[in-house]
Amino acid sequence: MSTDIHSTAVVSPSAQIGVDVRIGPYVVVGDEAIIGDGTFLESHVVIKDYTELGSNNHVHPHAVLGGEPQHTAYKGETTYTRLGDNNQIRECVTIHRGTAQGAGETTIGSNCMFMAYAHIAHDCVVGDNVIMANAVNLAGHVEVGRNVIISGMSAVQQFIRIGEYAFLGGASGYKLDVPPFMLAHGVRGMLFGPNLIGLKRNGFDSTACKALKKAYKIIFRSGLKRESGLEKVEQEIQGIPQVDRLLEFIRESKNGVTPDHKQRHCSSDS
Repeated sequence: MSTDIHSTAVVSPSAQIGVDVRIGPYVVVGDEAIIGDGTFLESHVVIKDYTELGSNNHVHPHAVLGGEPQHTAYKGETTYTRLGDNNQIRECVTIHRGTAQGAGETTIGSNCMFMAYAHIAHDCVVGDNVIMANAVNLAGHVEVGRNVIISGMSAVQQFIRIGEYAFLGGASGYKLDVPPFMLAHGVRGMLFGPNLIGLKRNGFDSTACKALKKAYKIIFRSGLKRESGLEKVEQEIQGIPQVDRLLEFIRESKNGVTPDHKQRHCSSDS
């Protein structure tokens, strides 16, 4: 199949268009944009300047990728938006480019699905196999690990990290880091233990799931101070890579970690 560009599309002469690309009616492709092989841009899609799409992406009508960041310090600097392969970008999704004050680029992995009206702000880093449901909003500089699911109408505050394989419930707000492998929910997002259903669906064995469940109880429900809880987990649970990753993520957190829902009145460092 050869590349097919509709007669009403506006494609910059400096854009690079791969093979087997379909560009629909009234699409706009900006300067220095890169559209990878096999990608389908449906009608009225806007691909802004310096936006790179890998292969086999499907972008639905009225999505805008690589828009200028909603950042008061942005003065038109050359910054980037980069997407991997095999992503499904649904109607009216917006993804903004990076800022000079941040990483200079917004980066999206491969095999993601962003449902209608989802928004990814400047300088975000989103891993592979991420699903963001309708009207999810990521503020600037958010990091989302691989295989994360964020349910509809949820919002994540700037600079927050969401660890891999986490599941975030809908209509929720997140202002602290959500550790990997965890389930979070609530208007003010709280933890509800490991994401056991999601972990099993992704092939985690019972040993890893039981270890994460035990580690969670020690860290978040034992009443120990945070570092004491982490040290106790290190002593009692060894040889489980997922537990090691959980401890690493918590120790690296600069924002604080989302608390357990039963400890909602406690400090995230308690």
